[in-house]
Amino acid sequence: MTLTLPAPAKLNRMLHITGQRADGYHELQTLFQFLEHGDSLSFTLRDDEAIRLSPAIDGVPEEANLIVRAARLLREAAHAQSKVASPTALPGVDITLEKVLPMGGGLGGGSSDAATTLLALDRLWGLELGEDALAELGLSLGADVPVFVRGFAAWAEGIGERLVPAPLDTPWFVVIHPGVEVATPAVFGHPQLTRSSLAISMARALQGGRNDCEVVVRTLYPAVADALDWLDQFGTARLTGTGACVFCAFDDARQASEVLGRLELERPMWHAFSARGCNISPLHAALASA
Repeated sequence: MTLTLPAPAKLNRMLHITGQRADGYHELQTLFQFLEHGDSLSFTLRDDEAIRLSPAIDGVPEEANLIVRAARLLREAAHAQSKVASPTALPGVDITLEKVLPMGGGLGGGSSDAATTLLALDRLWGLELGEDALAELGLSLGADVPVFVRGFAAWAEGIGERLVPAPLDTPWFVVIHPGVEVATPAVFGHPQLTRSSLAISMARALQGGRNDCEVVVRTLYPAVADALDWLDQFGTARLTGTGACVFCAFDDARQASEVLGRLELERPMWHAFSARGCNISPLHAALASA
């Protein structure tokens, strides 16, 4: 049996950092929205217990890959919850990744891949652990994984794990990756990072907001600053997450396409795409019809 599912990108429509915890994590408020664009993963059950991922990702050892870690974590959780007698009682799986989203781009690619793996194998292995349990497992892999497991556009607080559905508009976006990979620890550890934004309500956030990481990322990565300045001539450009990707909203696909045409002429070294925002994850839409 083979199951092929999307692992969509996300945008942080705004991101405020309201504090820092004793364990080093930052308290934040953000609006997550999905894009109709992302990676794709195919899962085929094996006759043995091996978990195999192909192709390998350059610079990421298999034991550190979130896809492999998610599969192994789910297998252990199934045993811990007495769904199976032992982890090896479950068949292995061949996982094929079609990687589209850039690493270090702020689009949540690794977290999205992990969430797709959890949901796909929960289905293929017949575990039915439930969304709450899968989201909890996902949180142990990364703060952004739960929103991909839940599958709805969300107002997020805490470290990003406390989620409330958010009624976001669904414009078309132009997203630019200016060819650099942002090191998230360097951004969150920077002494100039704002860590004391006043907490606001979701209603206030829906009216618009900034990304508190932008000032630091502009300083550390001039290429990101250049992309923000270029895109800002067409609207309000924003950084997503800690970057490196930046985005701007447009009313329709035609406007987004025109901006992409300009970009190809003026900044051919950048990678860019356009996609519509959506409030129900393409992953969950695909699971519902699978």
